Amino acid sequence: MLNWIVALCILILVVIIWPGSKYFGTGSQPNFLLQGVGISEQPTKDSTRSLVSDRDRGDGDQEVGATPGAAKPRTVALICKPSALANYLLHHCGTFTHYCPSVGWTWRTSSVLQTVYETCWPHDSPVQFVRDHLQMSDNGLVALDWAVPAYQKRRRTSSHSTSPVLLIIPNSFGKITRNVLKLCETALSHGYLPAVFNRRSHNGSPLTTLKLQQFGDPADLREAVRYIRYQHPAGRLYAASESTGSGLLLSYLGECGSSSYVTAAVCLSPVFRCQSWFEQGLSWPMQWVLLLYQKMCLSRYKTVLNETIRTDTLFSSSSLRELEASLFCQTSSPPAAPAGPNSSSDPSGAWDAYWERNEPLRDVDEVAIPVLSVCAQDDPVRGNTQSTVPVELFETNPHFFLLLTNRGGHCGFSTQSEGRARREFGAVSSTTVQNSQVESQPINWSHKAMLEFFRATTDFFATEDRAKQLPPRRRGLGGGLSGRVFYPRSISRCKQTAVCSHNIHAIYNWQRSYTR
Repeated sequence: MLNWIVALCILILVVIIWPGSKYFGTGSQPNFLLQGVGISEQPTKDSTRSLVSDRDRGDGDQEVGATPGAAKPRTVALICKPSALANYLLHHCGTFTHYCPSVGWTWRTSSVLQTVYETCWPHDSPVQFVRDHLQMSDNGLVALDWAVPAYQKRRRTSSHSTSPVLLIIPNSFGKITRNVLKLCETALSHGYLPAVFNRRSHNGSPLTTLKLQQFGDPADLREAVRYIRYQHPAGRLYAASESTGSGLLLSYLGECGSSSYVTAAVCLSPVFRCQSWFEQGLSWPMQWVLLLYQKMCLSRYKTVLNETIRTDTLFSSSSLRELEASLFCQTSSPPAAPAGPNSSSDPSGAWDAYWERNEPLRDVDEVAIPVLSVCAQDDPVRGNTQSTVPVELFETNPHFFLLLTNRGGHCGFSTQSEGRARREFGAVSSTTVQNSQVESQPINWSHKAMLEFFRATTDFFATEDRAKQLPPRRRGLGGGLSGRVFYPRSISRCKQTAVCSHNIHAIYNWQRSYTR
């Protein structure tokens, strides 16, 4: 706990001594929302490269201090390949066109402080977790934490429940952030069954083998998804990830393709080009905090890890790249930091070979379900938008959608209405009934966008299925919705079979798995 307090003090000190105009400036900022990613600010009607949302906001959404009658700056854009599903999302997802970031002299306008708040600040969550330890085929253990309301007497949900399951993948460092806890609360209040996936040795999950999970290795996640399908065969499965955890989700969706069993997925503040992200590094305060946190988590396994890796090199590493290479790249010496942005390979080639197997976008063409990525241009963790966001992927692949905001930090996305709601919620008496706390909490804008995306994609596919079942005369010449029809390749988008098709007992050894 002490190290987090020290890290938080250092981050706040850095922000204070930084030029105030960079983080707390209240003046109008240049509108680089579309120009920064190489897209015209006013696209033509028959554009075939991207579809950008540009609806006028209501009078109540006008920014504080804006001149009446003046042109309102664009705050959010939907970038994707034109399709019937894209048109459907624009018409049925209000958050895709309405985003009012905090303005004025407040800490919510700082991308750095938003990031620190959502990752490090404690959160008194009204939910509790029920943990299932799953034993993998190599005897390793991963954990699934099922979120349930604190007032719920029946701790486990029946396997016959038709409620949708939301599989949440936290960041790759194993830290359960405030953002993840709030995401569980929001999902519970909207009828989902949230389950947080914890990798080996993460978040109190014991390390029973010498194998740690590599950055983009989806083998353990694949078995966890099969377990969820076995436990909840009648409910749809959705997936959400935050930060660097999106690398694991994208790797899973790419490797499994149409057999992923996932209906739709959302990545909150994802890191796309992970090899270059490790090589270029973060600002020194953030990198120091993440490096210290990882070393503390690995220190309890120092003796056993010494059998397979050089722990002296591991715990003396001074960057995230050196630590990652010490864990998974069997080299004779730790890789030196690159001299420039183009020098990305060590002499042995182990570093490049590692990322050939773990880069999240290596099998991106095989993804067969709709995937929404929510990103902010001022993200201090991901880095510069032009070099870190693959805009060409969203413009050419009909399965990927990018919701890009001008401000929001990393997993922050604080809005004016959210700030007012939090102040009102904080003024409520502490005698509020416990079972109403989950529904009373203000909802983060990115979480609203995620829920609307799940609902809209599910409704769209259901409409398409009904249209295909109607006779041609009733369907009309148009064949249903106007525009280019989006046909996902996933066989699991509406699949609700009552029996799992896998030989589940051949995959798991249930008698030896641990549950608490």
